[in-house]
Amino acid sequence: MEQILSRQEASEAVQDHGWRFLLGTLQTSLPVGSLAEAIGLAADAVAVCGDDADRHLRVDARPDRAVFTLQSWDRAAVTARDVELARRISAAADESGFLTEPHIATGSPRSVQLLEIAIDALDIAGIRPFWKAVLGYADEAGADGPEDPLVDPVGQCPAVWFQQMDRARPQRNRIHFDICVPHDEAPQRIESALAAGGRLVSATRAPAFWVLADLEDNEVCVTTWQGRDS
Repeated sequence: MEQILSRQEASEAVQDHGWRFLLGTLQTSLPVGSLAEAIGLAADAVAVCGDDADRHLRVDARPDRAVFTLQSWDRAAVTARDVELARRISAAADESGFLTEPHIATGSPRSVQLLEIAIDALDIAGIRPFWKAVLGYADEAGADGPEDPLVDPVGQCPAVWFQQMDRARPQRNRIHFDICVPHDEAPQRIESALAAGGRLVSATRAPAFWVLADLEDNEVCVTTWQGRDS
């Protein structure tokens, strides 16, 4: 069985190859000029992954970009095998004239990110079945407890996780977004949000997450993998 990597191990293993670690996955985004190019890159990635493609690789092919995601799906984690596949995909893309590289200071609007929805609850076990049913969601591999997060089984929509409340807070939002961004893109994202009228609510848990709010105090967390490994 492949070794599950820590957040830092996974990030450092692929960072120089243009991939980023996000919420238990490795991701990279390649700008393309057509859907045909995106599908061609996807086909190359499947070829170099071989028999591992179905168990590790997802591809979002669009006319302007191809987004690659790697994870050992049966374990909902990044393993050493995912790192090896990321390097293979990068090499194949390079041979086709496409570089997997960070988008910092390139003029690109952003590279990769993942969105989670967080629900504050007094009785997580009591509300979780409702959200699982109404969203058509499923348990994540290896996490089927009464307070564990929920995921979209076909990978179209954000994951939902539940945050324990210690008391009722009727004047505070009970649902907020978590935007997981590459660790080296977080400062720029926060700066842009503050310049757009937001305010910093808390940075006490940074760089794991910063809490921001809009002018009406609707909250959002900008998160990274850093500061989470013991």
